[in-house]
Amino acid sequence: MLLASFSIDRSLRAGCSSRNALLGNRLLRLGVIVCAVAGCGDGESVTPSAPASPAAATSATDFAFVPRDELEPAGPAGDLPLSSGVRFEDVASPLKLRHVYENGAQGEMLMVESLGGGCGWTDFDRDGRPDLYLTQGGDPAVLTDDARPANRLFQQQPDGSFADVAEVAAVAERSYGQGVAVCDFDNDGFDDVYVTNVGANVLYQNMGDGTFSDVTVAAEVGDVRWSSSAAWGDVDLDGDVDLYVCNYLRYDPHNPKECLKNGVPALCHPRSLEAWPDELFENQGDGTFLAKSQSLGLYGRGNKGLGVVIADLNDDARPDIYVCNDTTANFLFLGGSAGDFTHAAVRMGAAISHSGHAQASMGVALGDYDQNGLLDLYLTHFTGEINALYRNLGANGFEDVSWRTGLQEATFPKLGFGTVMHDFDQDTHQELFTANGHIDELNADGDGYKMSPQLLTFGGKRWSDCSKQAGPFFEGRYVGRGVASGDYDRDGDMDLVVVNQNAPTALLKNVSERGHWLKIRLIGTRSNRSAVGTRAVVRFGEKRLVQELAGGTSYCASHEPILVFGLGDIQEACTLELRWPDGRVEGPLSVDVDQVLEFVESE
Repeated sequence: MLLASFSIDRSLRAGCSSRNALLGNRLLRLGVIVCAVAGCGDGESVTPSAPASPAAATSATDFAFVPRDELEPAGPAGDLPLSSGVRFEDVASPLKLRHVYENGAQGEMLMVESLGGGCGWTDFDRDGRPDLYLTQGGDPAVLTDDARPANRLFQQQPDGSFADVAEVAAVAERSYGQGVAVCDFDNDGFDDVYVTNVGANVLYQNMGDGTFSDVTVAAEVGDVRWSSSAAWGDVDLDGDVDLYVCNYLRYDPHNPKECLKNGVPALCHPRSLEAWPDELFENQGDGTFLAKSQSLGLYGRGNKGLGVVIADLNDDARPDIYVCNDTTANFLFLGGSAGDFTHAAVRMGAAISHSGHAQASMGVALGDYDQNGLLDLYLTHFTGEINALYRNLGANGFEDVSWRTGLQEATFPKLGFGTVMHDFDQDTHQELFTANGHIDELNADGDGYKMSPQLLTFGGKRWSDCSKQAGPFFEGRYVGRGVASGDYDRDGDMDLVVVNQNAPTALLKNVSERGHWLKIRLIGTRSNRSAVGTRAVVRFGEKRLVQELAGGTSYCASHEPILVFGLGDIQEACTLELRWPDGRVEGPLSVDVDQVLEFVESE
């Protein structure tokens, strides 16, 4: 039933942006390798490139960046660049959001220094104003956590500014932090926070009085491996959220593996280190969790997890799990009717690139960019690999359409991490934001160690880079990592927080020319209270827009749990349909544009 709906001031809306007509032909795809793969399930795998020598002191493998002039020819003239009204303004400093993720690098080339910088939106005090949790690093080799700077919890104040309340809220953890996952695991109406670290992870239970309690030991989720991203999702559909934790490599910063390049210390290549398998913690509903990845079929060869999304990727009303692995084939676990999972990435065409190679996958964005009603995947990669766009074809699996949609020129020299797909200017076309930055300051290739962030917009056939039009932030160069989306100023569009290593965290206020819109909040009752896994479908005219409140996505980040639809020029009412995590459908309902809707699941 509809609990409440209210209109946002319509003066907030500006005219929607114009777009140029699309011309030209698609790029020719060259050198396609067709791989015949037998078998799926437990044994599904692809053969990666040969690993580096297992000797104690290995030579750091060259990352094989191909110079720009050796890139695949562009072919005939393609689509013309699109005009975009998307603009962002960094307001972190005036709003007193002052945070720098310190990676602690001191010239020792410790591998853990390259990946940290997580962020998560959370209305922990339930005052309606989004707050922000940010992880911190420091020196990864110190023996006591007290020697490191603390994680921070920024509470949004009534005037829109932010104040750090981590100490008062009892969440000022001092481990070597990586990522954040926010959700209400105990269904009490208050956001809880899971923090991934190099070493033991931490689960903070929200006590409902502005403070948190460290329940890691009692909940049995203190994974001691090097974890990166994590995602909450109700994988067994029992009404509470479970926790998927990406783990990366077996690496001890106190006793690091020695890697050399040209006889001097260098960052180790991921292939020179053993993988550390991911874990799925099943929520028992009593405050405890059980490690179930092996018994549920959530494992695979070469697991070096960095990004994860939990969503219904094959449209069967059951949650699936997609995992981004670094230099090895990615995982796609399809949920079964018995509550188990099948490893189907190769069979479904989402394990490796269109040319048959495993890539260095970091972050993942989710969205229906082509408006066919199915959720597509966008993956960020290493320099010289280009980011991958897996188009969802339903029963026919996924197709890597990166080279046919303009992504090769835009992303070839980049090394991407956090990424999100949203319609920022609300003209019904999706945009992609990516935080970029290399991992190795001494051996950086592509656009260098510090890189500019990127904003791409889709025009119906191809993606075009509109970063230069998007504001001064995109002119800077950073070592970008975590990216989380949320409507912090509650004006009906998506804003972004971007964590950079050894540079100020950015709060990007969306100041775009905008079309009409809908913003949806969800509260589960029979389903998990956070409503993770709920799908919304908006219809108007001949358009059908689909979004899902997914678990995870991006990199080491947690988004505000809202769905925001861009409706373009439409002014009349549209129809909205909700499919809750258990498969029950509510609607269609007729709803007016330019408003915030909050739905409570019917009992």
